[in-house]
Amino acid sequence: MQDRNVLLQTRRQFFEKCGLGVGKMALASLLGTPAFAARHHAAKIEHIIYCHMAGGPSHLEMFDYKPELQKWDGKVAPESLLKGKRFAFMDSFAKEPPKLLGTRRNFKQHGQSGMWFSDLIPHFASIADDLTMLQGVCTENFNHGPAQLFTNTGSFRMGRPSFGAWVSYGIGSPAKDLPGFVVLQSGPRGPRGGAALWGSGFLPTAYQGIPFRSVGDPILDLSNPKGIQADEQRQTLDAIQDLNKMRYADTADDEIATRISQYEMAYKMQTSGPELIDIKKESKATLDLYGAEPGKASYANNCLLARRLVERGVRFVQLYHADWDHHDDITKPLDAVCKEVDQPTAALITDLKKLGLLDKTLVVFGGEFGRTPMGEVREKGKIGRNHHIDSYSLVMAGGGLKRGITYGGSDELGFSPAEKKIEIHDVHATLLHLLGIDHLKLTYRFQGRDFRLTDIHGNVLKGMLA
Repeated sequence: MQDRNVLLQTRRQFFEKCGLGVGKMALASLLGTPAFAARHHAAKIEHIIYCHMAGGPSHLEMFDYKPELQKWDGKVAPESLLKGKRFAFMDSFAKEPPKLLGTRRNFKQHGQSGMWFSDLIPHFASIADDLTMLQGVCTENFNHGPAQLFTNTGSFRMGRPSFGAWVSYGIGSPAKDLPGFVVLQSGPRGPRGGAALWGSGFLPTAYQGIPFRSVGDPILDLSNPKGIQADEQRQTLDAIQDLNKMRYADTADDEIATRISQYEMAYKMQTSGPELIDIKKESKATLDLYGAEPGKASYANNCLLARRLVERGVRFVQLYHADWDHHDDITKPLDAVCKEVDQPTAALITDLKKLGLLDKTLVVFGGEFGRTPMGEVREKGKIGRNHHIDSYSLVMAGGGLKRGITYGGSDELGFSPAEKKIEIHDVHATLLHLLGIDHLKLTYRFQGRDFRLTDIHGNVLKGMLA
């Protein structure tokens, strides 16, 4: 018969008695090395920069040219097209049947690839042969908050780990004095999903995204208060860390390990952080390429910071730029936001390529859904487009992809996928694959079951891989 004391031993006592064994290994894993495992196969890329356009950019005005939709402009959408479908603000359909809306933008083919772009995004058009265009992408919820959660975490439910958190958990980051997952925001407000979009969910909080500012300290209160010298701070920090490590040895609480790692990271960032955001050191040619202005918070500055973060080893950089929700007017408001992002995004890709970083970095550009082929009238004399989840566009550039191709497609009206639909889980599985991770094997046990980013779904989009 086994000793009753062994059978009743608590988790705390177990870690306490094996202090230099499993407990020490767990702590080490949370202090910089991945907690999960090594890569499952050879990686094509080392970094991801994900430019999330919060609000749903209109692919029909930017990337997905539909001559047939032009022919149907102003005609009532066929009942067969809308039957069984759901849209945001469906009460407006009861007042007046929606009419199809052809774009007012001029589209042309660009590059040797002949990829289509509108006059809204001339800088994207100028690098057509470096891009991989996904058409016919679909998602599952037409409301901004849940759709943004789904795009960023693979689930509509709050509390699931974000894409960047899964990557940090799975393979860690080469960056030694910066977080492995950094978040940069621009636009008039943040994304509707809030901090849950870059949270760690049920993973230890050491893996969550760290929001940076592009002006002042990257993180509030990073600098020492006046009168506090570096050696004094180091002594204080060492004492706090010793106490935290003693507490961790007693409890094996992952959140204490997170606290230890974050104290140390903050100390390192007091040197690396200010240098990182000081873009005045960039050449005038580089600043002009991005349209960046030192001292100004902007998407352009964030694109330049994203390149600087990748140069310093940061694994996952997430950019959020809001103000894409154009129900009321698909003309001047769309002109303005496209102007804000077109040049900087193209500059980021061009700059990475020039510096030899594009082959090991993947840049992703897109929103949580697209816009309907039908127009929406909320104010007399103006026309916009509603949310659309059945078919929209994502643009990528970087290592491991066939360049200058359009993968997938939409029907002649841009309403549904023309071929097999591309789901968000497929996109996630493919990005993980490029990082050397098998999405079926990257799991975390929580509440009695193994979770993964792609849940029970996801297929690698092999046709777009080089």
